[in-house]
Amino acid sequence: MFYDDPKQHNLKHNPFKALVAPRPIAWVSSVDVDGVPNLAPFSFFNAVADTPPTIVFAPNNPRPGGGTKDTLRNIEQTNEFVVNLCGYDLREQMNTSSAHVDPEIDEFALAGLTAEPCVHVSVPRVGEAPVALECTFLTRLRLPSTSPKVENNLVIGQVVGIHIDDAIISDGLIDMAAYRPLARLGYMDYTMVDHVFSMRRPD
Repeated sequence: MFYDDPKQHNLKHNPFKALVAPRPIAWVSSVDVDGVPNLAPFSFFNAVADTPPTIVFAPNNPRPGGGTKDTLRNIEQTNEFVVNLCGYDLREQMNTSSAHVDPEIDEFALAGLTAEPCVHVSVPRVGEAPVALECTFLTRLRLPSTSPKVENNLVIGQVVGIHIDDAIISDGLIDMAAYRPLARLGYMDYTMVDHVFSMRRPD
């Protein structure tokens, strides 16, 4: 099949996000100017450089009543955020924190998570998360949108500190079997890394 108009694919749902998969989940913590924490997951996310470590994620969909997502507003106002990486054991807490709630609601408390202090940023990290990336805000790009209700954004951040749970380190390497990072598929589907294989580059 081929389609170039989402209204013409004749499938139950737009397959785009199911095709570009799996996608790692950026579980982003931020704070507003009054210090109220916010925590929300985003599946348009990845690492884009390592010298220095740099990440990108897309806080796209607006709040149900309209307006910018709390995460994006907080980052632009404070220039800091944390990308927490979610293991399989935290799937329910991650899902709970995806709920649309009022800005004054603390999603750490809502999901029963521990807000731990960071070293280089004033934003808390998820204490239970196996990995947390302390980030400073570099830039935001506004992307084209085909919907008047959706503003597409790209946030780029520089990683200035990395927290790793010692339990996922084995023989000087990250042990994926212990880490079991969660990833987003299409629709309401998720997966986790539970199988690893290696290949050497030909050069």
